[in-house]
Amino acid sequence: MAGIIRALVLPVARTLPWLPLAAGGTVGLLLVGVPRLVSGETPDRIALLLLRGAGLAFGLGLAFLMDDPARHTTAGVPVRRAVRAGLRVALVAPVAVGWWTAALLLVPAEVRPPVGDMTLEAAATAVLALLAGAAAVRMRDEPEPGQAAAAALLLTGLAAPLLMPDRWTLFVQPHADRWDEVHRSWAWLLAGAALVWAACLLEPVRRRRFRAVFASRH
Repeated sequence: MAGIIRALVLPVARTLPWLPLAAGGTVGLLLVGVPRLVSGETPDRIALLLLRGAGLAFGLGLAFLMDDPARHTTAGVPVRRAVRAGLRVALVAPVAVGWWTAALLLVPAEVRPPVGDMTLEAAATAVLALLAGAAAVRMRDEPEPGQAAAAALLLTGLAAPLLMPDRWTLFVQPHADRWDEVHRSWAWLLAGAALVWAACLLEPVRRRRFRAVFASRH
């Protein structure tokens, strides 16, 4: 298995949607960097909003991670879907970590929101993006679910702060009394999204049984 995975690294790397990832990352860095470049500083009141926007922008790029035009022709690869998807995530993870570090550093330290809590928010957004793509593949066997996944993530990201009741909101300011409580909710959201994403990566049981029966008859 280890040898097969090593052999898949380069082919998988070539099929990754680097263009959407680069576009999302560039937009995110521009969001947090332009105010500082234009005026020499980032206003305290919008630093948090800019970082959240940057996380959403990169998440939109990640929504395309499961795009693979050759998915139906490579279904016979002798590794499970979870391994193939995990390999895609593993190849992008260092890029995502480096990008998020750069985004944080572009916000001046004196107005930068708590780094750990903002990283938690960004991680939850990223996993929700991955979940949207994986769910489309799981339910519809869609080879390129990125556009639909990105649209769903964008709609959710824009609507949630406006439609969620105040007592349930996940979007508060650092000085708010509920900041710690809200970020415990972010942690639960991250854990739940990760579990559902992992479940979406399991091979469909009916399909495996159908293939097994079909193979036995031939």
